[in-house]
Amino acid sequence: MVATAHSETMTADKALAAYGKSFHWARRFLGQNMGIKAARLYQFCRVLDDMADGDIEHGPKRLSLIRKDLLTAGTANDPLLEHFRPFLTQQKFPTKVIVALIDGLLSDQKPVRVKSEAELLSYAYHVAGTVGILMCNVLDCDNEQALGHAIDLGIAMQLTNIARDVLEDAGMGRRYLPASWVGNLAPQQIIMLAKTPDGDAALKVTNAVSRLLTLAEDYYKSGITGLSYLPLRAHISIAVAALVYRQIGVQLAQKNYPWHGGRQSTSISTKVRCSLRAFVTLRLRFQKTPPHDSNLHDAIRGFPHVR
Repeated sequence: MVATAHSETMTADKALAAYGKSFHWARRFLGQNMGIKAARLYQFCRVLDDMADGDIEHGPKRLSLIRKDLLTAGTANDPLLEHFRPFLTQQKFPTKVIVALIDGLLSDQKPVRVKSEAELLSYAYHVAGTVGILMCNVLDCDNEQALGHAIDLGIAMQLTNIARDVLEDAGMGRRYLPASWVGNLAPQQIIMLAKTPDGDAALKVTNAVSRLLTLAEDYYKSGITGLSYLPLRAHISIAVAALVYRQIGVQLAQKNYPWHGGRQSTSISTKVRCSLRAFVTLRLRFQKTPPHDSNLHDAIRGFPHVR
C-alpha cells in the first residue's frame, strides 16, 4: 500500500493555503471556477515536488513511474495519477509539458551543482516555466502569444525562490547559484560561509544573489507584459501573485541580500499594497502588447512551447 503525505491527502484549497501562501492570497481574485482549477493544479505540482524531495514514501520511484505512464499512456495505477487524470484530461494539459516538469524535479535527485546561467535558466524552465504553460490552460487563455510570457513569469518566480532559499537548498545538498558566478563552492561550504557573512568568500554568494534577482527582473518584466492576453480576473490575480512574489526579492535587496539569515516572507499589509499595485497593470489592456523578447529564451530553445 502506498503511503501518502499531507500534500497528497489534503484538499486542493488546504494544500494551497498551507504551502503556497502568495498564490493562496492571489487566488481570491480569480473567482470560484478558475480558483478551484488553479488550486487543483497547484496541488498536483506540489505533490510531484514532494515526491521528488522524498517527502512522500517511495516518492522518486513513484514519480518515475508516473513519467513513464504519461509517455506510454500506460496503467501505472499510481493513486495520484488516477486521482488527477480526469482533471488533466479535461484541461487538455500537454503531456510533454508535464513530463518536462517531472524531469526538472527528478534532476534534484542528483547532487545539484549548477555550472552556468544557461543551466540555471534551463532548470527554472523545467520546474516553473512549465507551470506557467499549464496555467494558461487553467485560465482559459488559448493565445499562443501568451505562452512565452507565461514561461518567463514562471522562471522569474523560480529565480526569486532560489535567491530566498540559498541556505535552505545548501542544507539539502543543492547549489543553484552558477559556478560561473560563485566558483565551485560546495553546499557545505555555503553553510559554513553563512557563519561569517561579511567575509570575502561569503560576499561572493551575496553578489550572486543580487545578480540572480537582477536576472529575475528581466523575466518579471516580460511576464507582466503578457498579462493582457489573460481574461480580466485572471489578469488581476496573476498580477497579484507576480507582484507579491517579486516583493520577496525587493525585500532581500532592501536588506542587502541576507541569504544567510531567515527566510523572507511578505506581511499581510505588504500583500495588500502589492494587490493594489496589481490593478495599475490593467492599463496594459489598452496598449499594444510588444512582441516577446526572444533573447530571454536563448538558453531554453527547443523545449516544449519555446519558440
